[in-house]
Amino acid sequence: MQRSRRRKKVRWGRVFGALLFLGIFMVGLFTIIQYIEGTIKVMNEPLKKAEGKQSFQGAQKKIDEINVLLLGSDSRGEEPARTDTIMIAHYDPQTHKIKLISFMRDMLVTIPGHGQQKLNAAYSYGGPELLRKTIVENFGLDIHYYAIVDFKGFEKVVDLLVPNGIEVEIPYEMSYGIGMTLEPGIHRLHGKELLGYVRFRHDRLSDFGRIERQQEVISKLKEEAVGLHNVVKLPKLFDLLSTYIDTNIESSTIITIGKDIITNNQSEIETLRIPEDGSFENARHEELGDVLEIDLMQNIESIHRFLEE
Repeated sequence: MQRSRRRKKVRWGRVFGALLFLGIFMVGLFTIIQYIEGTIKVMNEPLKKAEGKQSFQGAQKKIDEINVLLLGSDSRGEEPARTDTIMIAHYDPQTHKIKLISFMRDMLVTIPGHGQQKLNAAYSYGGPELLRKTIVENFGLDIHYYAIVDFKGFEKVVDLLVPNGIEVEIPYEMSYGIGMTLEPGIHRLHGKELLGYVRFRHDRLSDFGRIERQQEVISKLKEEAVGLHNVVKLPKLFDLLSTYIDTNIESSTIITIGKDIITNNQSEIETLRIPEDGSFENARHEELGDVLEIDLMQNIESIHRFLEE
C-alpha cells in the first residue's frame, strides 16, 4: 500500500503579514538608529551661535516652566539690527502645553537707562538683554532664554518640517514691502512665501494683522509638524538652528523640548496679544511718532492670568 502524502497548505496571508511586520520593524529600527546617531552628534556639537555672542542674564530656569524670548531679526546689513517680532514662548514640560505671547513693538514703555520709548527700541539700544530687562520691569515676567531667528532660517525650518507647505487664506493681495505678490484665496505656502505672509503689514490692521498671522502660522506649523515621522529630522533641524539662530538654550534642552513637541500632540498653541483689546489708546508722540499708550496693570494681570490657566 502506498502511503498518501499530505501537503501542508501554505497560508500566504500569514506569510505576507509576517513580512509586512518585519519590514515595518526594520524601517522603525533604522529610523531610531538614525535619530540616536544624530542626537549623539548634536549633543557633542553645541550650537555654533550659542557661544556668548549676546549678554543675557535670564532668570534661573524652573523645572515646571520655561519662558523663551523669541525675536525675529531683520538685519539687512544694519547695525544694530531691527526686530520685527517680539514674543514670549512659554513651555510647561509637565503638561506639554505651549503658550505664545506677542508684544506689540510700538507700545510706549520705560526702557532702563533710556526713559520712555517704543518697546522695540530696547533691542536696538542693548540687544536681547536690555529687551529682557524692559519686559521684566514693565510686565513682571521672568525670562529664562532668548532665541533670535534669522528670517532665512524661518524659511528653511518650514520647508524641512512641512515640505508640502502650510495652507492659509489670503484675504487680499499682499505685495508691498515683502518682495513678492501673494494673490487672494486659499493657498498652500512654502517657506519663502510664508515669510512674506507673516511679515506683510501694509493694510488697515498694520501690526495687529501681522501679529495675528504670525500666531496663526506658528500654530499651524506646530500642528502639521507633529508626528513620529519628524522625530528623525531633529538632528537636521538642529543643524539649521545652529546656522540661523542665535540662542543661549543648551543643546540638550533644545533636543528634549523639540522631541516632546513633535511627539506629543496634546493641544493647540494658546496665544495672547499684548496689549489686549480695550487696554490701549493710539497716540502721537512728539519725538517717537505713533505709539500705543497702554494700561500696564490691566496687561500685567492678563499675562499672569493667561500663564496660570
